[in-house]
Amino acid sequence: MSKKVAFYTLGCKLNFSETSSIGRVFQDAGYETTPFNSAADVYVINTCSVTDHADKKCRKVVKEALKYSPNAYITIVGCYAQLKPAEIAEIPGVDMVLGAAEKFNIIEHINDLTKNEKAVVHNAPIDETNQFVSAYSIGDRTRTFLKVQDGCDYSCTFCTIPLARGASRSGKIEEIVRQAEEIAASGVKEIVLTGVNIGDFGIRDGKRQDKFLDLVKALDEVTGIDRIRISSIEPNLLANEIIEFVAQSKRFVPHFHMPLQSGNNKVLSMMRRRYKRELYAQRVEKIKELMPDCCIGVDVIVGFPGETREDFIDTYNFLNEMDISYLHVFTYSERENTIAAQMEGAVPGSQRSDRSKMLHILSEKKRRAFYEKQLDKVGEVLFESDEKEGYMHGFSKNYVKVRTAYDPLLVNEVAHVKFLSITDSCEVEIEELKEVFAH
Repeated sequence: MSKKVAFYTLGCKLNFSETSSIGRVFQDAGYETTPFNSAADVYVINTCSVTDHADKKCRKVVKEALKYSPNAYITIVGCYAQLKPAEIAEIPGVDMVLGAAEKFNIIEHINDLTKNEKAVVHNAPIDETNQFVSAYSIGDRTRTFLKVQDGCDYSCTFCTIPLARGASRSGKIEEIVRQAEEIAASGVKEIVLTGVNIGDFGIRDGKRQDKFLDLVKALDEVTGIDRIRISSIEPNLLANEIIEFVAQSKRFVPHFHMPLQSGNNKVLSMMRRRYKRELYAQRVEKIKELMPDCCIGVDVIVGFPGETREDFIDTYNFLNEMDISYLHVFTYSERENTIAAQMEGAVPGSQRSDRSKMLHILSEKKRRAFYEKQLDKVGEVLFESDEKEGYMHGFSKNYVKVRTAYDPLLVNEVAHVKFLSITDSCEVEIEELKEVFAH
């Protein structure tokens, strides 16, 4: 019988794409993939360092794995594994810790699956992690996360990602196009481009060789894919040329997610962000000028050291006045080996929490206002396979979440719909206008 492997992923879309690729490495080696909540010979836990309580989450997942299979071989990979390998090695039950450069060679490191008394650590210095390893997720028939870039050359004072993933580096355009064609052949309808700083795409062997716009233009020609979505892009790298191309694109959808982090220029400077809020406002204005129904998502950090109440209100008012669609709100938390952790002016936890709540409420208002503007319009919705209380869900090109009565014939299909009304849970009820059409 073949050995079984199970996976658990914490963190971002990039992590999910990499877990999926690691899974294919195991399959090529003869392993059978099994759900995490079942008995397996090997459990691979892909960790994150951005969200809070990485240690606590990692310990909990390890404990759960050993509950299903007490003698299983436990391997920890990912950003947390690169930053704190010794800390992870002390977690009871962990057998191996692999850093950023080693995780894709996991099969070479795994032994005969004998449990170790002390965890084995393979963790090279991050400056030795300079190879781009391609990855994409398969499993969800509706959409795939395609990794196009890794690492970051920016030095934001709050961020550990450069320490966890190394310098910015990218794949070759022709290789990424080939992967997109493979994904299209599998029947997936939507590709989400992922990376650490995808707007910085084009660096190979330490030199800039392409631009993100070059990649966008090449992917726009891939047949068999209905939609391509840009996951997140820095405002200073979202050039007007990219916005203009997406506005007339065959496949790229009208949806941008642009990190802001703060709407106050003093705080942006302390964060070492590479733009001021005026540039951000210009980007939003340009997007809405060319694509009035475009969805715009925003990342914001509250409670950064030195952020006064006046600074926060400045951010709140800036966001309130802008034509954006939703917020991802992050409460600042100290990270070891970052400049921000040493800064004065720490914001009390209660104030961080209060500011977070204010922005979460604002986000709900923005999302509902965006949805209200879509009512009575017609759009194309790609339906997913989930079923909850008799309903299924899908997303329009401009990221309106809709619900309708579950119909298995709609799964992974694109339908013309009319947006009718908004539910209490902020989903849009629809009317299907005609037969599902296949692309």
